[in-house]
Amino acid sequence: MPTNPSTVPRTAGPLKVPVEPAQGGWYTAAEYDAVRLAVTASDDWRTGWRSAEYVSGFEDAFADYTGASRAVAFNSGGTALEMVLRALAIRSGDEVISCAINFVGPHLAVIGQGGRLLLAEPDPRTLNLDAADTERLMGPHTRAILITHWNGAIADIRRFTELAALHPHPVHGPPAVIVDAARACGGRTPSGKRVGAEGWATVFSFESKKLMTTFGQGGMVTTGDHDLAERLRALRTYGGRDGWGTNQMLTKIQAAVGLVQLARLDGMNAARISRAHERTAALTDIPELVLPPMLGESRHLYYRHNLLVPPSWAGEGRDELMNVLATRYGVGSIISDPVTYLGHGLIRAHTAGQQCPRAEQLAARLLCPCLHPRMEPADEDLVRDSVRAAITDIACTRPAAA
Repeated sequence: MPTNPSTVPRTAGPLKVPVEPAQGGWYTAAEYDAVRLAVTASDDWRTGWRSAEYVSGFEDAFADYTGASRAVAFNSGGTALEMVLRALAIRSGDEVISCAINFVGPHLAVIGQGGRLLLAEPDPRTLNLDAADTERLMGPHTRAILITHWNGAIADIRRFTELAALHPHPVHGPPAVIVDAARACGGRTPSGKRVGAEGWATVFSFESKKLMTTFGQGGMVTTGDHDLAERLRALRTYGGRDGWGTNQMLTKIQAAVGLVQLARLDGMNAARISRAHERTAALTDIPELVLPPMLGESRHLYYRHNLLVPPSWAGEGRDELMNVLATRYGVGSIISDPVTYLGHGLIRAHTAGQQCPRAEQLAARLLCPCLHPRMEPADEDLVRDSVRAAITDIACTRPAAA
């Protein structure tokens, strides 16, 4: 059966449980009430849909929640990251270090803004960017370290800011620490601070599958840098009076919903953490699986509940497990995320000659069965029982787990 870089298989049959949830954060009557109020407030030709008051209120609340001094809203997390990199004013030859296991978006943003993308290995426990391998790659051309809180596991941002201080760029000073928190909104770093309070800039996404959502798209940047915040505000609104910019504004109705989602975020995250911990406990006796780390204190939000099969099953054995889960038990799963240079042609061409063998090995062992706090208990039981049964089905044909 054919495979693709992120989902195995492309099954023709219906799945009882999809490969991933179509929505992360969920809506209640409070969100719908906020929508009605926004619509009513806009139903006057003198007022219309001007969003400034709503958006600034959402930004203020988000900054207060994260502990950042400033927050700037965008129409998506992807455009927000593009504009952060544009504000950095990357020049030809400037290097940005990022983890090889990643969503393609951050890497395409670096390439799109003219940076040279350097790929580092993941930490073998969390699959976040490895600090030691990052330091190995740092040099006089390093302009930024781009850290992803991968699948909701919170990285130690302070470790990277310390690295940046030790390796200043000869012109620009310490490399910028940019954080991709698309999958980690509401988490806490090892220092106890909310995600968004550390680093030069932190980028959030409110896309449909994320931990909180604003009608399918939306984004935010938090920063303690006043100049960066002002630059971003100009970039999203046609450049202010003097520079380049475009329209990347969040709408009034998205901001209204975002305020409600933000107030409910901790509760939604707690439900997700609880469900993930229950699944981990139910699978803990399966010797063939490495389960996601239980970090505590909101340091893992389980955007995905990622599993690793034994090294001897990497690639073909992992794919067989995913195929059996789908075709025999109706349970979908996703590889979140493959090594970007193996699955995307532009990234592969840009990083030609770079290799991350640890990342390739870990990604070849990775699968993420669907997890969501609002799955029915019967669906959750089906996932757990199917994972156990599918492993038993194929274990006799595979080398024993180390």
